[in-house]
Amino acid sequence: MGENKRKYHRGRRRKQKSSIISNMILVIAIIVFCVSAFQLFRIMKGYYDGRSEYDKIRDLAIETEGKKNGEEEQARFQVNFDELLKINPDTIGWIRFDPEPSVISYPIVQGSNNSEYLKKTFSSNENTLGAIFLNVDNSPAFTDKNSIIYGHRMKDGSMFRHLQDYEDQSFWEANPYFYIYTPDGSEMKYHIYSVGEVEDTSDTYLTVFGTEEEYQAFLNMTKEVALYDTGVEVTTNDTIVTLSTCTSASDNHRFVVRGVREEGGADE
Repeated sequence: MGENKRKYHRGRRRKQKSSIISNMILVIAIIVFCVSAFQLFRIMKGYYDGRSEYDKIRDLAIETEGKKNGEEEQARFQVNFDELLKINPDTIGWIRFDPEPSVISYPIVQGSNNSEYLKKTFSSNENTLGAIFLNVDNSPAFTDKNSIIYGHRMKDGSMFRHLQDYEDQSFWEANPYFYIYTPDGSEMKYHIYSVGEVEDTSDTYLTVFGTEEEYQAFLNMTKEVALYDTGVEVTTNDTIVTLSTCTSASDNHRFVVRGVREEGGADE
């Protein structure tokens, strides 16, 4: 009987120990789940807050008016920069795509450095969406040979996420232009001539060229690394804008869309 009793107690202790371990595993699993759920909630709330902020900015700043063009009446896109500058004096422009990707319609800012707006929205709120911003060394009038505009590649499809739609040549064929508006009333139309993936140390990010030959070599490079040939002509007399965003490939790679400025206004 004594031996049986000892076996009984040993078995009971093993069961108790096993039960404690199981309960600990369950508690840890619940904690991990709660932490993960909270982190997901924070991410989704961040997306929602950021999108809502930019929706309100569009409602405040974007105006359209009808204009007669022969017998047709067209809506003319206008930006109320007075209202934007009240919110953020760093405002230097507005970028939009028409017809697609229409989600890219945002104010452009220029900070004191290229890190300022990585996690700060147009209204100066802390948010992973950040803002669309012009390279700190570029002229806010977009008169440089190569002006660079940065934006995040957000998983919810906002900011510059849909630049990568241009990986498909047929998408470019249907949507070959983007437009930039500035507070002085300029309405600039850019014809996309080169898209592709580059490293963050690429010559793509050069903005100053000592000679015409250097600029020509740069333009040649932008075409050589393109995913496909658009056939759009670019000369050393032209100015271009490079739109840059992250990729899923690595932290060191960027997806860029390059446009050459065309004569005439954005709505012509």
